Amino acid sequence: MRERPGARELEAAAAARPPRAGRARAPASEPLAMLVRRGLDPRLSRPDLPFDPALPAPALDAIAARLGHYAFRLFLRGAILAPAGFLPSEATRYVDAARARAMAEDCVALGLAERRPRGRYRLLRRARSFGGTLEWWVARELSSRLGLQVATGVRSGAPGVGGDLDVVAAAEGRLVYLELKSGPPKHLMPAEADAFVRRLRALRPDVALFAIDTALRLGDKVLPLLGRALVGPGGAAPEPRRVVRDTWALGPHLYVASAKEDLIENLSRALAEGLRALAPDPP
Repeated sequence: MRERPGARELEAAAAARPPRAGRARAPASEPLAMLVRRGLDPRLSRPDLPFDPALPAPALDAIAARLGHYAFRLFLRGAILAPAGFLPSEATRYVDAARARAMAEDCVALGLAERRPRGRYRLLRRARSFGGTLEWWVARELSSRLGLQVATGVRSGAPGVGGDLDVVAAAEGRLVYLELKSGPPKHLMPAEADAFVRRLRALRPDVALFAIDTALRLGDKVLPLLGRALVGPGGAAPEPRRVVRDTWALGPHLYVASAKEDLIENLSRALAEGLRALAPDPP
Protein backbone atom coordinates (compact mmCIF):
# COMPACT_ATOMS: atom_id res chain seq x y z
CA MET A 1 0.00 0.00 0.00
CA ARG A 2 1.36 3.37 -1.03
CA GLU A 3 2.32 5.59 1.86
CA ARG A 4 0.34 8.81 2.18
CA PRO A 5 2.44 11.97 1.73
CA GLY A 6 3.40 13.70 4.94
CA ALA A 7 2.98 17.32 5.89
CA ARG A 8 6.33 18.33 4.40
CA GLU A 9 5.53 16.74 1.04
CA LEU A 10 2.06 18.29 0.93
CA GLU A 11 3.43 21.76 1.68
CA ALA A 12 6.24 21.35 -0.88
CA ALA A 13 3.78 20.26 -3.59
CA ALA A 14 1.53 23.24 -2.84
CA ALA A 15 4.47 25.65 -2.87
CA ALA A 16 5.61 24.30 -6.26
CA ARG A 17 2.35 25.17 -7.97
CA PRO A 18 2.41 28.34 -10.13
CA PRO A 19 0.33 31.29 -8.97
CA ARG A 20 -3.21 31.49 -10.25
CA ALA A 21 -4.06 34.03 -12.87
CA GLY A 22 -5.74 37.14 -11.53
CA ARG A 23 -9.44 36.69 -10.94
CA ALA A 24 -12.06 39.02 -12.37
CA ARG A 25 -13.21 41.78 -10.08
CA ALA A 26 -16.77 41.79 -8.85
CA PRO A 27 -19.14 43.62 -11.20
CA ALA A 28 -19.81 47.26 -10.41
CA SER A 29 -23.53 46.51 -10.79
CA GLU A 30 -24.87 45.44 -7.39
CA PRO A 31 -27.48 43.02 -8.82
CA LEU A 32 -24.75 41.24 -10.80
CA ALA A 33 -22.43 41.25 -7.79
CA MET A 34 -25.21 39.56 -5.78
CA LEU A 35 -25.30 36.77 -8.36
CA VAL A 36 -21.50 36.37 -8.12
CA ARG A 37 -21.80 36.05 -4.33
CA ARG A 38 -24.26 33.21 -4.95
CA GLY A 39 -21.57 31.34 -6.89
CA LEU A 40 -22.89 32.26 -10.35
CA ASP A 41 -21.09 33.73 -13.35
CA PRO A 42 -23.49 36.36 -14.76
CA ARG A 43 -23.08 37.84 -18.23
CA LEU A 44 -25.22 40.45 -19.95
CA SER A 45 -26.94 39.55 -23.21
CA ARG A 46 -27.03 41.95 -26.12
CA PRO A 47 -30.11 44.20 -25.78
CA ASP A 48 -32.92 43.21 -28.14
CA LEU A 49 -34.57 46.60 -28.67
CA PRO A 50 -36.17 48.48 -31.60
CA PHE A 51 -34.06 51.51 -30.67
CA ASP A 52 -30.52 52.31 -29.61
CA PRO A 53 -30.27 52.11 -25.79
CA ALA A 54 -27.47 54.69 -26.00
CA LEU A 55 -29.82 57.40 -27.30
CA PRO A 56 -29.75 60.73 -25.42
CA ALA A 57 -31.65 60.68 -22.13
CA PRO A 58 -34.55 62.88 -23.36
CA ALA A 59 -35.21 60.48 -26.25
CA LEU A 60 -35.20 57.45 -23.93
CA ASP A 61 -37.45 59.30 -21.49
CA ALA A 62 -39.96 59.94 -24.27
CA ILE A 63 -39.95 56.29 -25.35
CA ALA A 64 -40.38 55.11 -21.76
CA ALA A 65 -43.24 57.54 -21.18
CA ARG A 66 -45.08 56.28 -24.27
CA LEU A 67 -44.57 52.67 -23.22
CA GLY A 68 -46.48 53.49 -20.06
CA HIS A 69 -49.67 53.25 -22.15
CA TYR A 70 -50.83 49.64 -22.41
CA ALA A 71 -52.41 50.15 -25.84
CA PHE A 72 -49.13 51.51 -27.21
CA ARG A 73 -47.25 48.48 -25.88
CA LEU A 74 -49.69 46.23 -27.74
CA PHE A 75 -49.20 48.31 -30.89
CA LEU A 76 -45.40 48.19 -30.71
CA ARG A 77 -45.51 44.46 -30.04
CA GLY A 78 -47.44 44.02 -33.29
CA ALA A 79 -45.10 46.34 -35.19
CA ILE A 80 -42.06 44.35 -34.10
CA LEU A 81 -43.68 41.21 -35.51
CA ALA A 82 -43.83 42.89 -38.96
CA PRO A 83 -40.18 43.80 -39.71
CA ALA A 84 -40.90 44.29 -43.42
CA GLY A 85 -43.48 46.98 -42.67
CA PHE A 86 -47.10 47.27 -41.62
CA LEU A 87 -50.31 49.18 -41.91
CA PRO A 88 -51.30 50.70 -38.56
CA SER A 89 -54.44 48.57 -38.48
CA GLU A 90 -52.29 45.44 -38.89
CA ALA A 91 -50.19 46.17 -35.83
CA THR A 92 -53.11 46.00 -33.40
CA ARG A 93 -56.74 44.97 -33.37
CA TYR A 94 -57.52 46.58 -30.03
CA VAL A 95 -57.95 50.22 -31.15
CA ASP A 96 -59.75 51.86 -34.06
CA ALA A 97 -58.03 52.92 -37.27
CA ALA A 98 -57.57 56.56 -36.23
CA ARG A 99 -55.88 55.64 -32.93
CA ALA A 100 -53.71 53.04 -34.67
CA ARG A 101 -52.49 55.64 -37.16
CA ALA A 102 -51.81 58.09 -34.33
CA MET A 103 -49.67 55.43 -32.63
CA ALA A 104 -47.77 54.82 -35.84
CA GLU A 105 -47.09 58.56 -36.06
CA ASP A 106 -45.94 58.45 -32.42
CA CYS A 107 -43.41 55.81 -33.46
CA VAL A 108 -42.15 58.14 -36.20
CA ALA A 109 -41.91 61.08 -33.78
CA LEU A 110 -39.99 58.91 -31.30
CA GLY A 111 -37.50 57.85 -33.96
CA LEU A 112 -38.69 54.25 -33.91
CA ALA A 113 -40.27 54.07 -37.36
CA GLU A 114 -40.37 55.64 -40.80
CA ARG A 115 -43.27 56.29 -43.16
CA ARG A 116 -43.45 54.07 -46.24
CA PRO A 117 -45.56 54.31 -49.41
CA ARG A 118 -49.30 53.54 -49.40
CA GLY A 119 -49.83 54.41 -45.77
CA ARG A 120 -47.42 51.83 -44.43
CA TYR A 121 -44.76 52.17 -41.73
CA ARG A 122 -41.59 50.26 -40.86
CA LEU A 123 -39.51 50.14 -37.70
CA LEU A 124 -36.02 51.47 -38.22
CA ARG A 125 -34.32 48.88 -36.02
CA ARG A 126 -35.24 45.21 -35.85
CA ALA A 127 -35.95 43.35 -32.64
CA ARG A 128 -36.70 39.65 -32.36
CA SER A 129 -39.67 40.23 -30.04
CA PHE A 130 -41.23 42.74 -27.69
CA GLY A 131 -39.74 40.96 -24.68
CA GLY A 132 -36.52 42.96 -24.59
CA THR A 133 -38.42 46.25 -24.78
CA LEU A 134 -40.69 45.18 -21.93
CA GLU A 135 -37.66 44.26 -19.80
CA TRP A 136 -35.94 47.58 -20.57
CA TRP A 137 -39.05 49.61 -19.73
CA VAL A 138 -39.93 47.73 -16.52
CA ALA A 139 -36.35 47.93 -15.24
CA ARG A 140 -36.17 51.64 -16.04
CA GLU A 141 -39.46 52.37 -14.29
CA LEU A 142 -38.55 50.40 -11.17
CA SER A 143 -35.22 52.20 -11.06
CA SER A 144 -36.72 55.67 -11.42
CA ARG A 145 -39.78 55.12 -9.21
CA LEU A 146 -38.33 52.96 -6.46
CA GLY A 147 -34.59 53.63 -6.66
CA LEU A 148 -33.70 50.03 -7.45
CA GLN A 149 -30.38 49.08 -9.03
CA VAL A 150 -31.28 46.94 -12.04
CA ALA A 151 -29.80 44.74 -14.76
CA THR A 152 -31.67 43.18 -17.69
CA GLY A 153 -31.10 40.21 -19.96
CA VAL A 154 -28.68 38.44 -17.63
CA ARG A 155 -27.26 35.01 -18.34
CA SER A 156 -26.88 33.53 -14.89
CA GLY A 157 -24.20 30.95 -15.65
CA ALA A 158 -26.01 28.48 -13.38
CA PRO A 159 -25.32 24.89 -14.53
CA GLY A 160 -28.34 23.27 -16.17
CA VAL A 161 -30.43 26.44 -16.05
CA GLY A 162 -31.22 27.91 -19.46
CA GLY A 163 -32.68 31.22 -20.47
CA ASP A 164 -31.87 34.77 -19.46
CA LEU A 165 -32.89 36.40 -16.21
CA ASP A 166 -35.19 39.12 -17.51
CA VAL A 167 -34.59 41.63 -14.72
CA VAL A 168 -32.53 41.34 -11.54
CA ALA A 169 -32.53 44.15 -9.02
CA ALA A 170 -31.02 45.13 -5.70
CA ALA A 171 -33.49 46.55 -3.19
CA GLU A 172 -32.45 47.33 0.40
CA GLY A 173 -29.67 44.75 0.14
CA ARG A 174 -32.09 42.10 -1.14
CA LEU A 175 -31.96 40.30 -4.48
CA VAL A 176 -35.13 40.71 -6.55
CA TYR A 177 -35.76 38.63 -9.68
CA LEU A 178 -38.45 39.42 -12.25
CA GLU A 179 -39.64 37.12 -15.03
CA LEU A 180 -41.62 39.04 -17.65
CA LYS A 181 -43.91 37.69 -20.37
CA SER A 182 -45.22 39.89 -23.15
CA GLY A 183 -47.73 37.45 -24.65
CA PRO A 184 -51.24 36.60 -23.43
CA PRO A 185 -51.72 33.92 -20.74
CA LYS A 186 -52.78 31.28 -23.28
CA HIS A 187 -49.24 31.30 -24.68
CA LEU A 188 -47.66 30.31 -21.36
CA MET A 189 -46.61 26.67 -21.51
CA PRO A 190 -45.80 24.23 -18.67
CA ALA A 191 -42.17 24.08 -19.83
CA GLU A 192 -41.84 27.85 -19.31
CA ALA A 193 -43.28 27.63 -15.80
CA ASP A 194 -40.91 24.75 -14.98
CA ALA A 195 -37.93 26.73 -16.34
CA PHE A 196 -38.90 29.71 -14.18
CA VAL A 197 -38.97 27.52 -11.09
CA ARG A 198 -35.54 26.07 -11.96
CA ARG A 199 -34.15 29.60 -12.19
CA LEU A 200 -35.73 30.42 -8.84
CA ARG A 201 -34.02 27.46 -7.20
CA ALA A 202 -30.67 28.30 -8.77
CA LEU A 203 -30.81 31.99 -7.78
CA ARG A 204 -32.58 31.82 -4.42
CA PRO A 205 -33.73 35.47 -4.67
CA ASP A 206 -35.20 37.22 -1.65
CA VAL A 207 -38.25 38.28 -3.67
CA ALA A 208 -39.38 36.94 -7.05
CA LEU A 209 -42.03 38.37 -9.35
CA PHE A 210 -43.62 36.70 -12.37
CA ALA A 211 -45.47 39.24 -14.52
CA ILE A 212 -47.47 39.02 -17.72
CA ASP A 213 -48.14 42.20 -19.66
CA THR A 214 -51.83 41.48 -20.13
CA ALA A 215 -55.19 42.74 -18.94
CA LEU A 216 -56.58 39.18 -19.04
CA ARG A 217 -57.21 37.14 -15.89
CA LEU A 218 -54.32 35.17 -14.43
CA GLY A 219 -56.44 32.82 -12.34
CA ASP A 220 -57.68 30.71 -15.25
CA LYS A 221 -54.31 29.35 -16.37
CA VAL A 222 -51.24 31.17 -15.05
CA LEU A 223 -51.72 30.69 -11.30
CA PRO A 224 -52.56 26.94 -11.55
CA LEU A 225 -49.64 26.39 -13.95
CA LEU A 226 -47.13 28.08 -11.64
CA GLY A 227 -48.57 26.31 -8.62
CA ARG A 228 -48.06 22.90 -10.24
CA ALA A 229 -44.53 23.81 -11.29
CA LEU A 230 -43.64 24.82 -7.73
CA VAL A 231 -44.70 21.55 -6.09
CA GLY A 232 -44.27 18.97 -8.87
CA PRO A 233 -46.57 16.06 -9.69
CA GLY A 234 -48.97 15.05 -6.93
CA GLY A 235 -48.09 17.94 -4.61
CA ALA A 236 -50.49 20.46 -3.15
CA ALA A 237 -50.11 23.78 -4.95
CA PRO A 238 -49.89 26.92 -2.76
CA GLU A 239 -53.14 28.81 -2.31
CA PRO A 240 -52.91 32.18 -4.11
CA ARG A 241 -53.56 35.26 -1.97
CA ARG A 242 -54.76 38.42 -3.67
CA VAL A 243 -52.53 41.45 -3.06
CA VAL A 244 -54.40 43.95 -5.23
CA ARG A 245 -56.48 43.59 -8.39
CA ASP A 246 -54.97 40.70 -10.39
CA THR A 247 -51.74 40.61 -8.37
CA TRP A 248 -51.19 37.52 -6.23
CA ALA A 249 -48.86 36.06 -3.64
CA LEU A 250 -47.81 32.41 -3.91
CA GLY A 251 -46.19 32.40 -0.50
CA PRO A 252 -44.31 35.25 1.18
CA HIS A 253 -41.54 35.56 -1.42
CA LEU A 254 -43.15 34.87 -4.83
CA TYR A 255 -45.66 37.16 -6.52
CA VAL A 256 -47.57 37.05 -9.80
CA ALA A 257 -48.86 40.22 -11.47
CA SER A 258 -50.67 41.36 -14.59
CA ALA A 259 -50.99 44.74 -16.31
CA LYS A 260 -54.57 45.18 -15.12
CA GLU A 261 -54.88 48.96 -14.64
CA ASP A 262 -51.09 49.51 -14.29
CA LEU A 263 -48.28 46.97 -14.56
CA ILE A 264 -45.64 49.03 -12.75
CA GLU A 265 -47.99 49.89 -9.90
CA ASN A 266 -48.89 46.22 -9.51
CA LEU A 267 -45.22 45.21 -9.48
CA SER A 268 -44.48 47.95 -6.94
CA ARG A 269 -47.25 46.71 -4.65
CA ALA A 270 -46.03 43.14 -4.92
CA LEU A 271 -42.44 44.16 -4.18
CA ALA A 272 -43.59 46.15 -1.15
CA GLU A 273 -45.38 43.05 0.15
CA GLY A 274 -42.28 40.95 -0.41
CA LEU A 275 -39.96 43.36 1.37
CA ARG A 276 -42.33 43.69 4.32
CA ALA A 277 -42.48 39.90 4.58
CA LEU A 278 -38.68 39.88 4.97
CA ALA A 279 -38.70 42.53 7.70
CA PRO A 280 -38.53 41.61 11.40
CA ASP A 281 -41.78 41.39 13.29
CA PRO A 282 -42.91 44.76 14.69
CA PRO A 283 -42.46 45.30 18.42
